Amino acid sequence: MMKEHGERSKADFGSAAGTMKKYDVTALGELLIDFTENGVSGQGNPLFEANPGGAPCNVLAMLSKLGRNTAFIGKVGKDVFGERLKTALEEAGIDAQYLRMDEKIHTTLALVHTFPGGDREFSFYRNPGADMMLTEEEIPEELIRNSRIFHL
Repeated sequence: MMKEHGERSKADFGSAAGTMKKYDVTALGELLIDFTENGVSGQGNPLFEANPGGAPCNVLAMLSKLGRNTAFIGKVGKDVFGERLKTALEEAGIDAQYLRMDEKIHTTLALVHTFPGGDREFSFYRNPGADMMLTEEEIPEELIRNSRIFHL
């Protein structure tokens, strides 16, 4: 059967040099909470909604929706936000076993202001944040070798 231009089968995507890989894409990077404006309170104050954020996991979430096997390497705080992010990864179908949780450093937070035209401005709260504290020793080389694509 002929494929449409640009269409690839899962087998095509998951193989490199004839060997199958466990993951189509593994990403390394930041994972944080984006507090986005979501209305105004009765007192006229802005209301913020806590959303999972971070470009690497946004990519993985979309790939998972398309049926790809994905994994994430990163670090969050062992706090309420870090637990929420781990759950969000799992719910999106992203392998979260390589997510490290720091006992001492908190999960990074970002306040997001959206302008009327759609542009956004971010104010990050990290001093440092757990996402900045991932060490070389915490990066599983075997996972990277077992991935078709490594995104960072």
